[in-house]
Amino acid sequence: MKSIDSFNFANQKALIRVDYNVPLDDNFNVTDVTRIVRTKETVSKILNDGGTIILMSHLGRPKGEANDKYSLRHIVGKVSEILGQEVVFAGDVLDPKTADVIAGLKPGSIALLENLRFHAEEEKGDPDFAKAIARLGDVYVNDAFGTAHREHASTATIARCFPGKAFAGYLLYNEVMSLETVLNGGEKPFTAIIGGSKVSTKINIITNLLPKVDNLIVGGGLSYTFLAAMGYTIGNSLFEPDMLPVAKEILDQVKASGKNFYCRLDTICGDKFGDDANILVTEDNNIPDNWEGLDIGPKTQKSFAQVLRDSKTILWNGPVGVFELEKFSKGTKAVAISVAASTLAGAYSVIGGGDSIAAINKYDLSDFVSYISTGGGAMLEYLEGKELPGVKALNEN
Repeated sequence: MKSIDSFNFANQKALIRVDYNVPLDDNFNVTDVTRIVRTKETVSKILNDGGTIILMSHLGRPKGEANDKYSLRHIVGKVSEILGQEVVFAGDVLDPKTADVIAGLKPGSIALLENLRFHAEEEKGDPDFAKAIARLGDVYVNDAFGTAHREHASTATIARCFPGKAFAGYLLYNEVMSLETVLNGGEKPFTAIIGGSKVSTKINIITNLLPKVDNLIVGGGLSYTFLAAMGYTIGNSLFEPDMLPVAKEILDQVKASGKNFYCRLDTICGDKFGDDANILVTEDNNIPDNWEGLDIGPKTQKSFAQVLRDSKTILWNGPVGVFELEKFSKGTKAVAISVAASTLAGAYSVIGGGDSIAAINKYDLSDFVSYISTGGGAMLEYLEGKELPGVKALNEN
C-alpha cells in the first residue's frame, strides 16, 4: 500500500475520501471534531506540494436520497476552521455545476462534495458511479479508515479508476501500520485486553488473536460468560447462555496453546445497575444471588497491572467495567493507567473501540499511549483477520 509520501501532488487535483461522518446537534453544530482533525496532516501535505483538494464523504444514513438533514453543507464552516482556510462547498457529485466548480479551482484550494450517500449507487459500489466521481480528479487518496471495511464506490471501486495513482492518506496508512505492528510485528510479550459486553461480538477477534498473543486478558460483561463456563456462580451478571459452548472451546484452545489467560479474580458487584447501588466486593470469582458484577475487583486490578507492566506490545479494545458509573469505574481506570505506564516504559500500545477511547480520554491519558484508532467497525474487522475492501483496493493498485 503506497502512502501519499510517494507522490508529488503539484498541479494535481486530489480526490480524497475522508470520514466526516461527524456527530451534529439539533442546530447542525459539530459536537466532536476528531475525524476532521485527523485528516489535517494529509490535507497539509497535498496543499504544500501545490495540489488541489476535493474532499468527499458520507454523513448519516440518507438511504440513497437527498435529505438536507444529512447535507455536508452543514459542516463546511467547521471544516474550514479546522483546516485553516476556506473550503468551497462544491455540491452534488453528479451535478454539472459541480464539475464547473471543480474545474475552476486553483492549486492550494479545497472543495467539499455533497454527501455521496445521497446516491444509492455509492453503497452498492457501482462502477459507473465510481467513474463519475473519478472524472473530477487526477489522483485518488483514501484517508477514511473508518469506512475501509465497506466495499462502496468511493472507498474501493474508485481506486481501480486510478491505476498507479491511488494512495493511502496518513490517517489510513497509520491506522493500518499500527494494527499491523501489534498483530504481526510487535515485540514480545504481546498482551491483548478484550472487554465489552458480549462474547458474541468479540468471538472472532479473540479467535484471531489467540495464536498471536502471549497474554489474553478478558474483562467487561463478556467475562461472566467465561466464568460461568469455568463453573463459577455469576448471580445476576450479564450472561450469554448460547455462548457457553464457545467460551468453553476458547478455554480449551487456551489450555492447549499454552497461552496465558487472565480473567477476573474478584468482582465489584452492585445490587442494581446505577450509581446509587449498594456495593459488594467478592473474595473470589463466585458472585452471590441477586448481585450483579459491574467491575473488576482490587485483586484483579493488581493482577492485570503486573501483566501489563511486563508487556512490550499492548492492544486494548473494550472497557473492563461499567466505567460510565463512578462507583464501577476503578477497574477501567486502573487498566488505563497501567497501559499508559507500560507505554512510558517502552511498550507499544494501541487503543481502539469507542468505549476504550472514551475511557482513555476521561482519565486524560491519550498522550501517554502509542496510537488511538478511530476505525470503529473497520478496526474490529481488521482484528478479526478480515481483508478490508478499501485497503485491498489500494494494495492491488
